[in-house]
Amino acid sequence: MKDSMNTHRKITNSTILITGGAGFIGSNLCETLLEQGNKVVCLDNFLTGHRKNIEEFLPNENFTLIEGDIRNYEDCERAVAGCDYVLHQAALGSVPRSVKRFVYAASSSTYGDHPDLPKEEDKIGNPLSPYAITKFADELYAKNFSDIYGIETVGLRYFNIFGRRQDPNGAYAAVIPKFVMQLMKHESPIINGDGLFSRDFTYIDNVLQANQLAAIRDSKQVYQTLVKHEVFNVAFGERINLNELIEILKENLSAFDAKIKDIEIKHGPNRSGDIPHSLASIDKAINLLAYNPKFSVKDGLKEVTSWYWDNLK
Repeated sequence: MKDSMNTHRKITNSTILITGGAGFIGSNLCETLLEQGNKVVCLDNFLTGHRKNIEEFLPNENFTLIEGDIRNYEDCERAVAGCDYVLHQAALGSVPRSVKRFVYAASSSTYGDHPDLPKEEDKIGNPLSPYAITKFADELYAKNFSDIYGIETVGLRYFNIFGRRQDPNGAYAAVIPKFVMQLMKHESPIINGDGLFSRDFTYIDNVLQANQLAAIRDSKQVYQTLVKHEVFNVAFGERINLNELIEILKENLSAFDAKIKDIEIKHGPNRSGDIPHSLASIDKAINLLAYNPKFSVKDGLKEVTSWYWDNLK
């Protein structure tokens, strides 16, 4: 499972705070960093995270769970004590000033209505949703703290992340786990529009690599200006449309259940606010972070469909 992690620098012998550590991306970070011999502190209020995601780590003496809220100063102060790095995956901002570097989850939604493809970090448009506005605000706060206090900050603009432990339930479930669960139940997935909208879907192991590199890469290689703040796209740098996505999922799942191959796909109206296409330029992350994503969307979909079949059938 961790073959993609073997050819880049890793965090070892460190103490790392992961906010939102019981969530999808956070729990995968917990798992990887524990396996690499680190001490991990997980701060989560379980508003969207799940205890089942971290249950297997609880007996590990190097894992500490702090049930708290990033909006509570005392919780943050307790969680960050003794930590070398913060990998901020929770939804709201918290900037402890005593750490070496602060890496936070940004979003491709920041690009808004900017028409250019691929998306480059220095070209953004108008946000198209309240969520996008808050993610852009995160970047502004991070730069401001770098300007005022000199703290090193790195924003990672995630592009359509998918992988093991991603929740398939709820009104805001991501499209891949939602489609997988529907197909496993022999239900017909509904694609918004004609299915030709495309996305740069990005497998979780690429994200784990980017977080580690963003935390430990030498400052002289990361920062291009005197201000210690940068943002990077985290993606694979390729896109597929939703029709292609569904066909890959059907092909993968039909290896477990032949009936899935014949499930009808339905189409509904376009969803308001959706941009037609999204594709990341990852040149900046390659050049400054030495980012080297190993999992294409097809590779990642093969991994994740197998995981869902084994764990959620």
